[in-house]
Amino acid sequence: MDRSQKADAVAQLNAVFSEVSVVVVTRNLGMTVAQSTDLRGKMRDAGASYKVAKNSLAKLALENTDYVGIGEMLTGPVGLAWSKDPVAAAKAAVDFAKSNDKLEIVGGSMGSVVLDETGIKALASMPSLDELRAKLIGLVNAPATKIAQVVTAPAAKVARVFAAYADKDAA
Repeated sequence: MDRSQKADAVAQLNAVFSEVSVVVVTRNLGMTVAQSTDLRGKMRDAGASYKVAKNSLAKLALENTDYVGIGEMLTGPVGLAWSKDPVAAAKAAVDFAKSNDKLEIVGGSMGSVVLDETGIKALASMPSLDELRAKLIGLVNAPATKIAQVVTAPAAKVARVFAAYADKDAA
């Protein structure tokens, strides 16, 4: 990698760090190419991204961002996962680490709040933004459904009475 490529890589990572909600630091303990591809696919499906970056370049990219606190976690063979949804990257990384012992969760950060491995696992256990939206819509929609049922119930009863009289007259 020449100097201009390194500067581009730092600029790209810095742009990523300035727009995401969470960054998860993982340690790769000899993952194969197939396992890395599988991890990237699962991250993409969850709405997150995963990248193995050179530690020195990642530390430079962290400067002047909220994630500067994770710089000390960048030692050894690490990978970075990030997402705009505060839960997606953590959930995907923790789920993959459960089924693959070659990926270890080191820690991460939500903005300026630095999280250790336990914090990332706790974050992963929370519902995602889409799940929270669905629950909220369900809560808002439930009273409207009940009101509609109450309003239409008397009309349905009247219709059944008329149908019973019609059946009685036909017999």
